[in-house]
Amino acid sequence: MALQLGDTAPDFEAETTEGKIRFHQWLGRSWGVLFSHPKDYTPVCTTELGYTAKLKPEFDRRGVKAIGLSVDPLADHVGWSRDIEETQGCKVNFPMIADPERKVASLYGMIHPNASDTLTVRSVYLIDPDKKIRLTITYPASTGRNFDEILRVIDSLQLTDRHKLATPVNWKPGEDAIIVPSVSDDEASKLFPQGFKKLKPYLRYTSVPR
Repeated sequence: MALQLGDTAPDFEAETTEGKIRFHQWLGRSWGVLFSHPKDYTPVCTTELGYTAKLKPEFDRRGVKAIGLSVDPLADHVGWSRDIEETQGCKVNFPMIADPERKVASLYGMIHPNASDTLTVRSVYLIDPDKKIRLTITYPASTGRNFDEILRVIDSLQLTDRHKLATPVNWKPGEDAIIVPSVSDDEASKLFPQGFKKLKPYLRYTSVPR
């Protein structure tokens, strides 16, 4: 059965470019972005890993750790990392899981047989500090991921966890958010003293508390 939102992210041990890890222990109390790429030494993946490395300050600011995976052996990861640094202008600064026996890929449902029975699709799992899965996205092998969108979702989820707010379509940090329906108007007045705009009983906008 496929992993679903709210499930506990499966724990595992694996060899990575930064040594052997046990996943839950490595995450600690951080959020985590676990993402798979189909194969080392491929063009789309090269751009993705370079961009992810450039995002490290943004991940750090949000308390997020990134970790990549492919079904290639560790030696290939190490060699490919040099190509990524050369072509993308940034050294890979997060672990890359070597999964040649496809143990982690199978645990997370990253191999879709109708697409390929040997290579992983572009899966993304966003995991919170309680090890719960909060986001899953699956891209085809030919389409590079939008990591700016992944950052946007992290901002949205962390906002919801802090303030009982949801985020509307195309929301970006700094824009007004929506008060969740479970909060009454009286409670909203206390939680959001800056006030709120009520368009419908179920649709109430407010500025995000600082």
